[in-house]
Amino acid sequence: MRNSPFGRVNRRQFLATSTAFLGAPALAQDDVNAESTTEIEAEIETSRRNISSFRGLSWEPYFKNLKNGAILCDTTSRALHYWSEDGNTYKLYPSSVPLTEDLTRLGRTKVVRKVEGPSWRPTPAMRERNPEWPEFVGPGPDNPLGTHALYLSWTYYRIHGTHDERKIGRRSSNGCIGLYNEHIAELFEMAKVGTQVLLI
Repeated sequence: MRNSPFGRVNRRQFLATSTAFLGAPALAQDDVNAESTTEIEAEIETSRRNISSFRGLSWEPYFKNLKNGAILCDTTSRALHYWSEDGNTYKLYPSSVPLTEDLTRLGRTKVVRKVEGPSWRPTPAMRERNPEWPEFVGPGPDNPLGTHALYLSWTYYRIHGTHDERKIGRRSSNGCIGLYNEHIAELFEMAKVGTQVLLI
């Protein structure tokens, strides 16, 4: 760094200033005023988005094979990983995850249905907790499932989009895994009925 046009800067100083600079936009995103927003699924927590564990993974520790492709939903790092059946395509997406441990279901399931422009009905448990919620929401900008949904073999569980992008990277759902609409549209095209899914 001695020949740097910015003067003499040692490695520690460079890392400290670059880390602070890179972290600034993420901190600015935490200034959302939860009291002035309305959520159908749930109020958004005010904690910082978890991106520290957002890194690529290999499929082998999680799946025996890639038959029909594979989706890994990591609720700790709040990331969704997709591998194609031939192993040539790997995608990594930031996701939203369930609000609490008791809303989180872990284990193996699979995609059983794909819907573009899904409609939404709150589950009986959601209606009990939130009786003011509508009984039905059709496709469109008010639908909490966004533009596309992958229905899983577990009742009420889905991987879906969201029109509220503040949810991504946070604990903000009632059990589902949420993606940006452009990401779920891409995953929707690659995944098929029968794609393996593992939530950890």
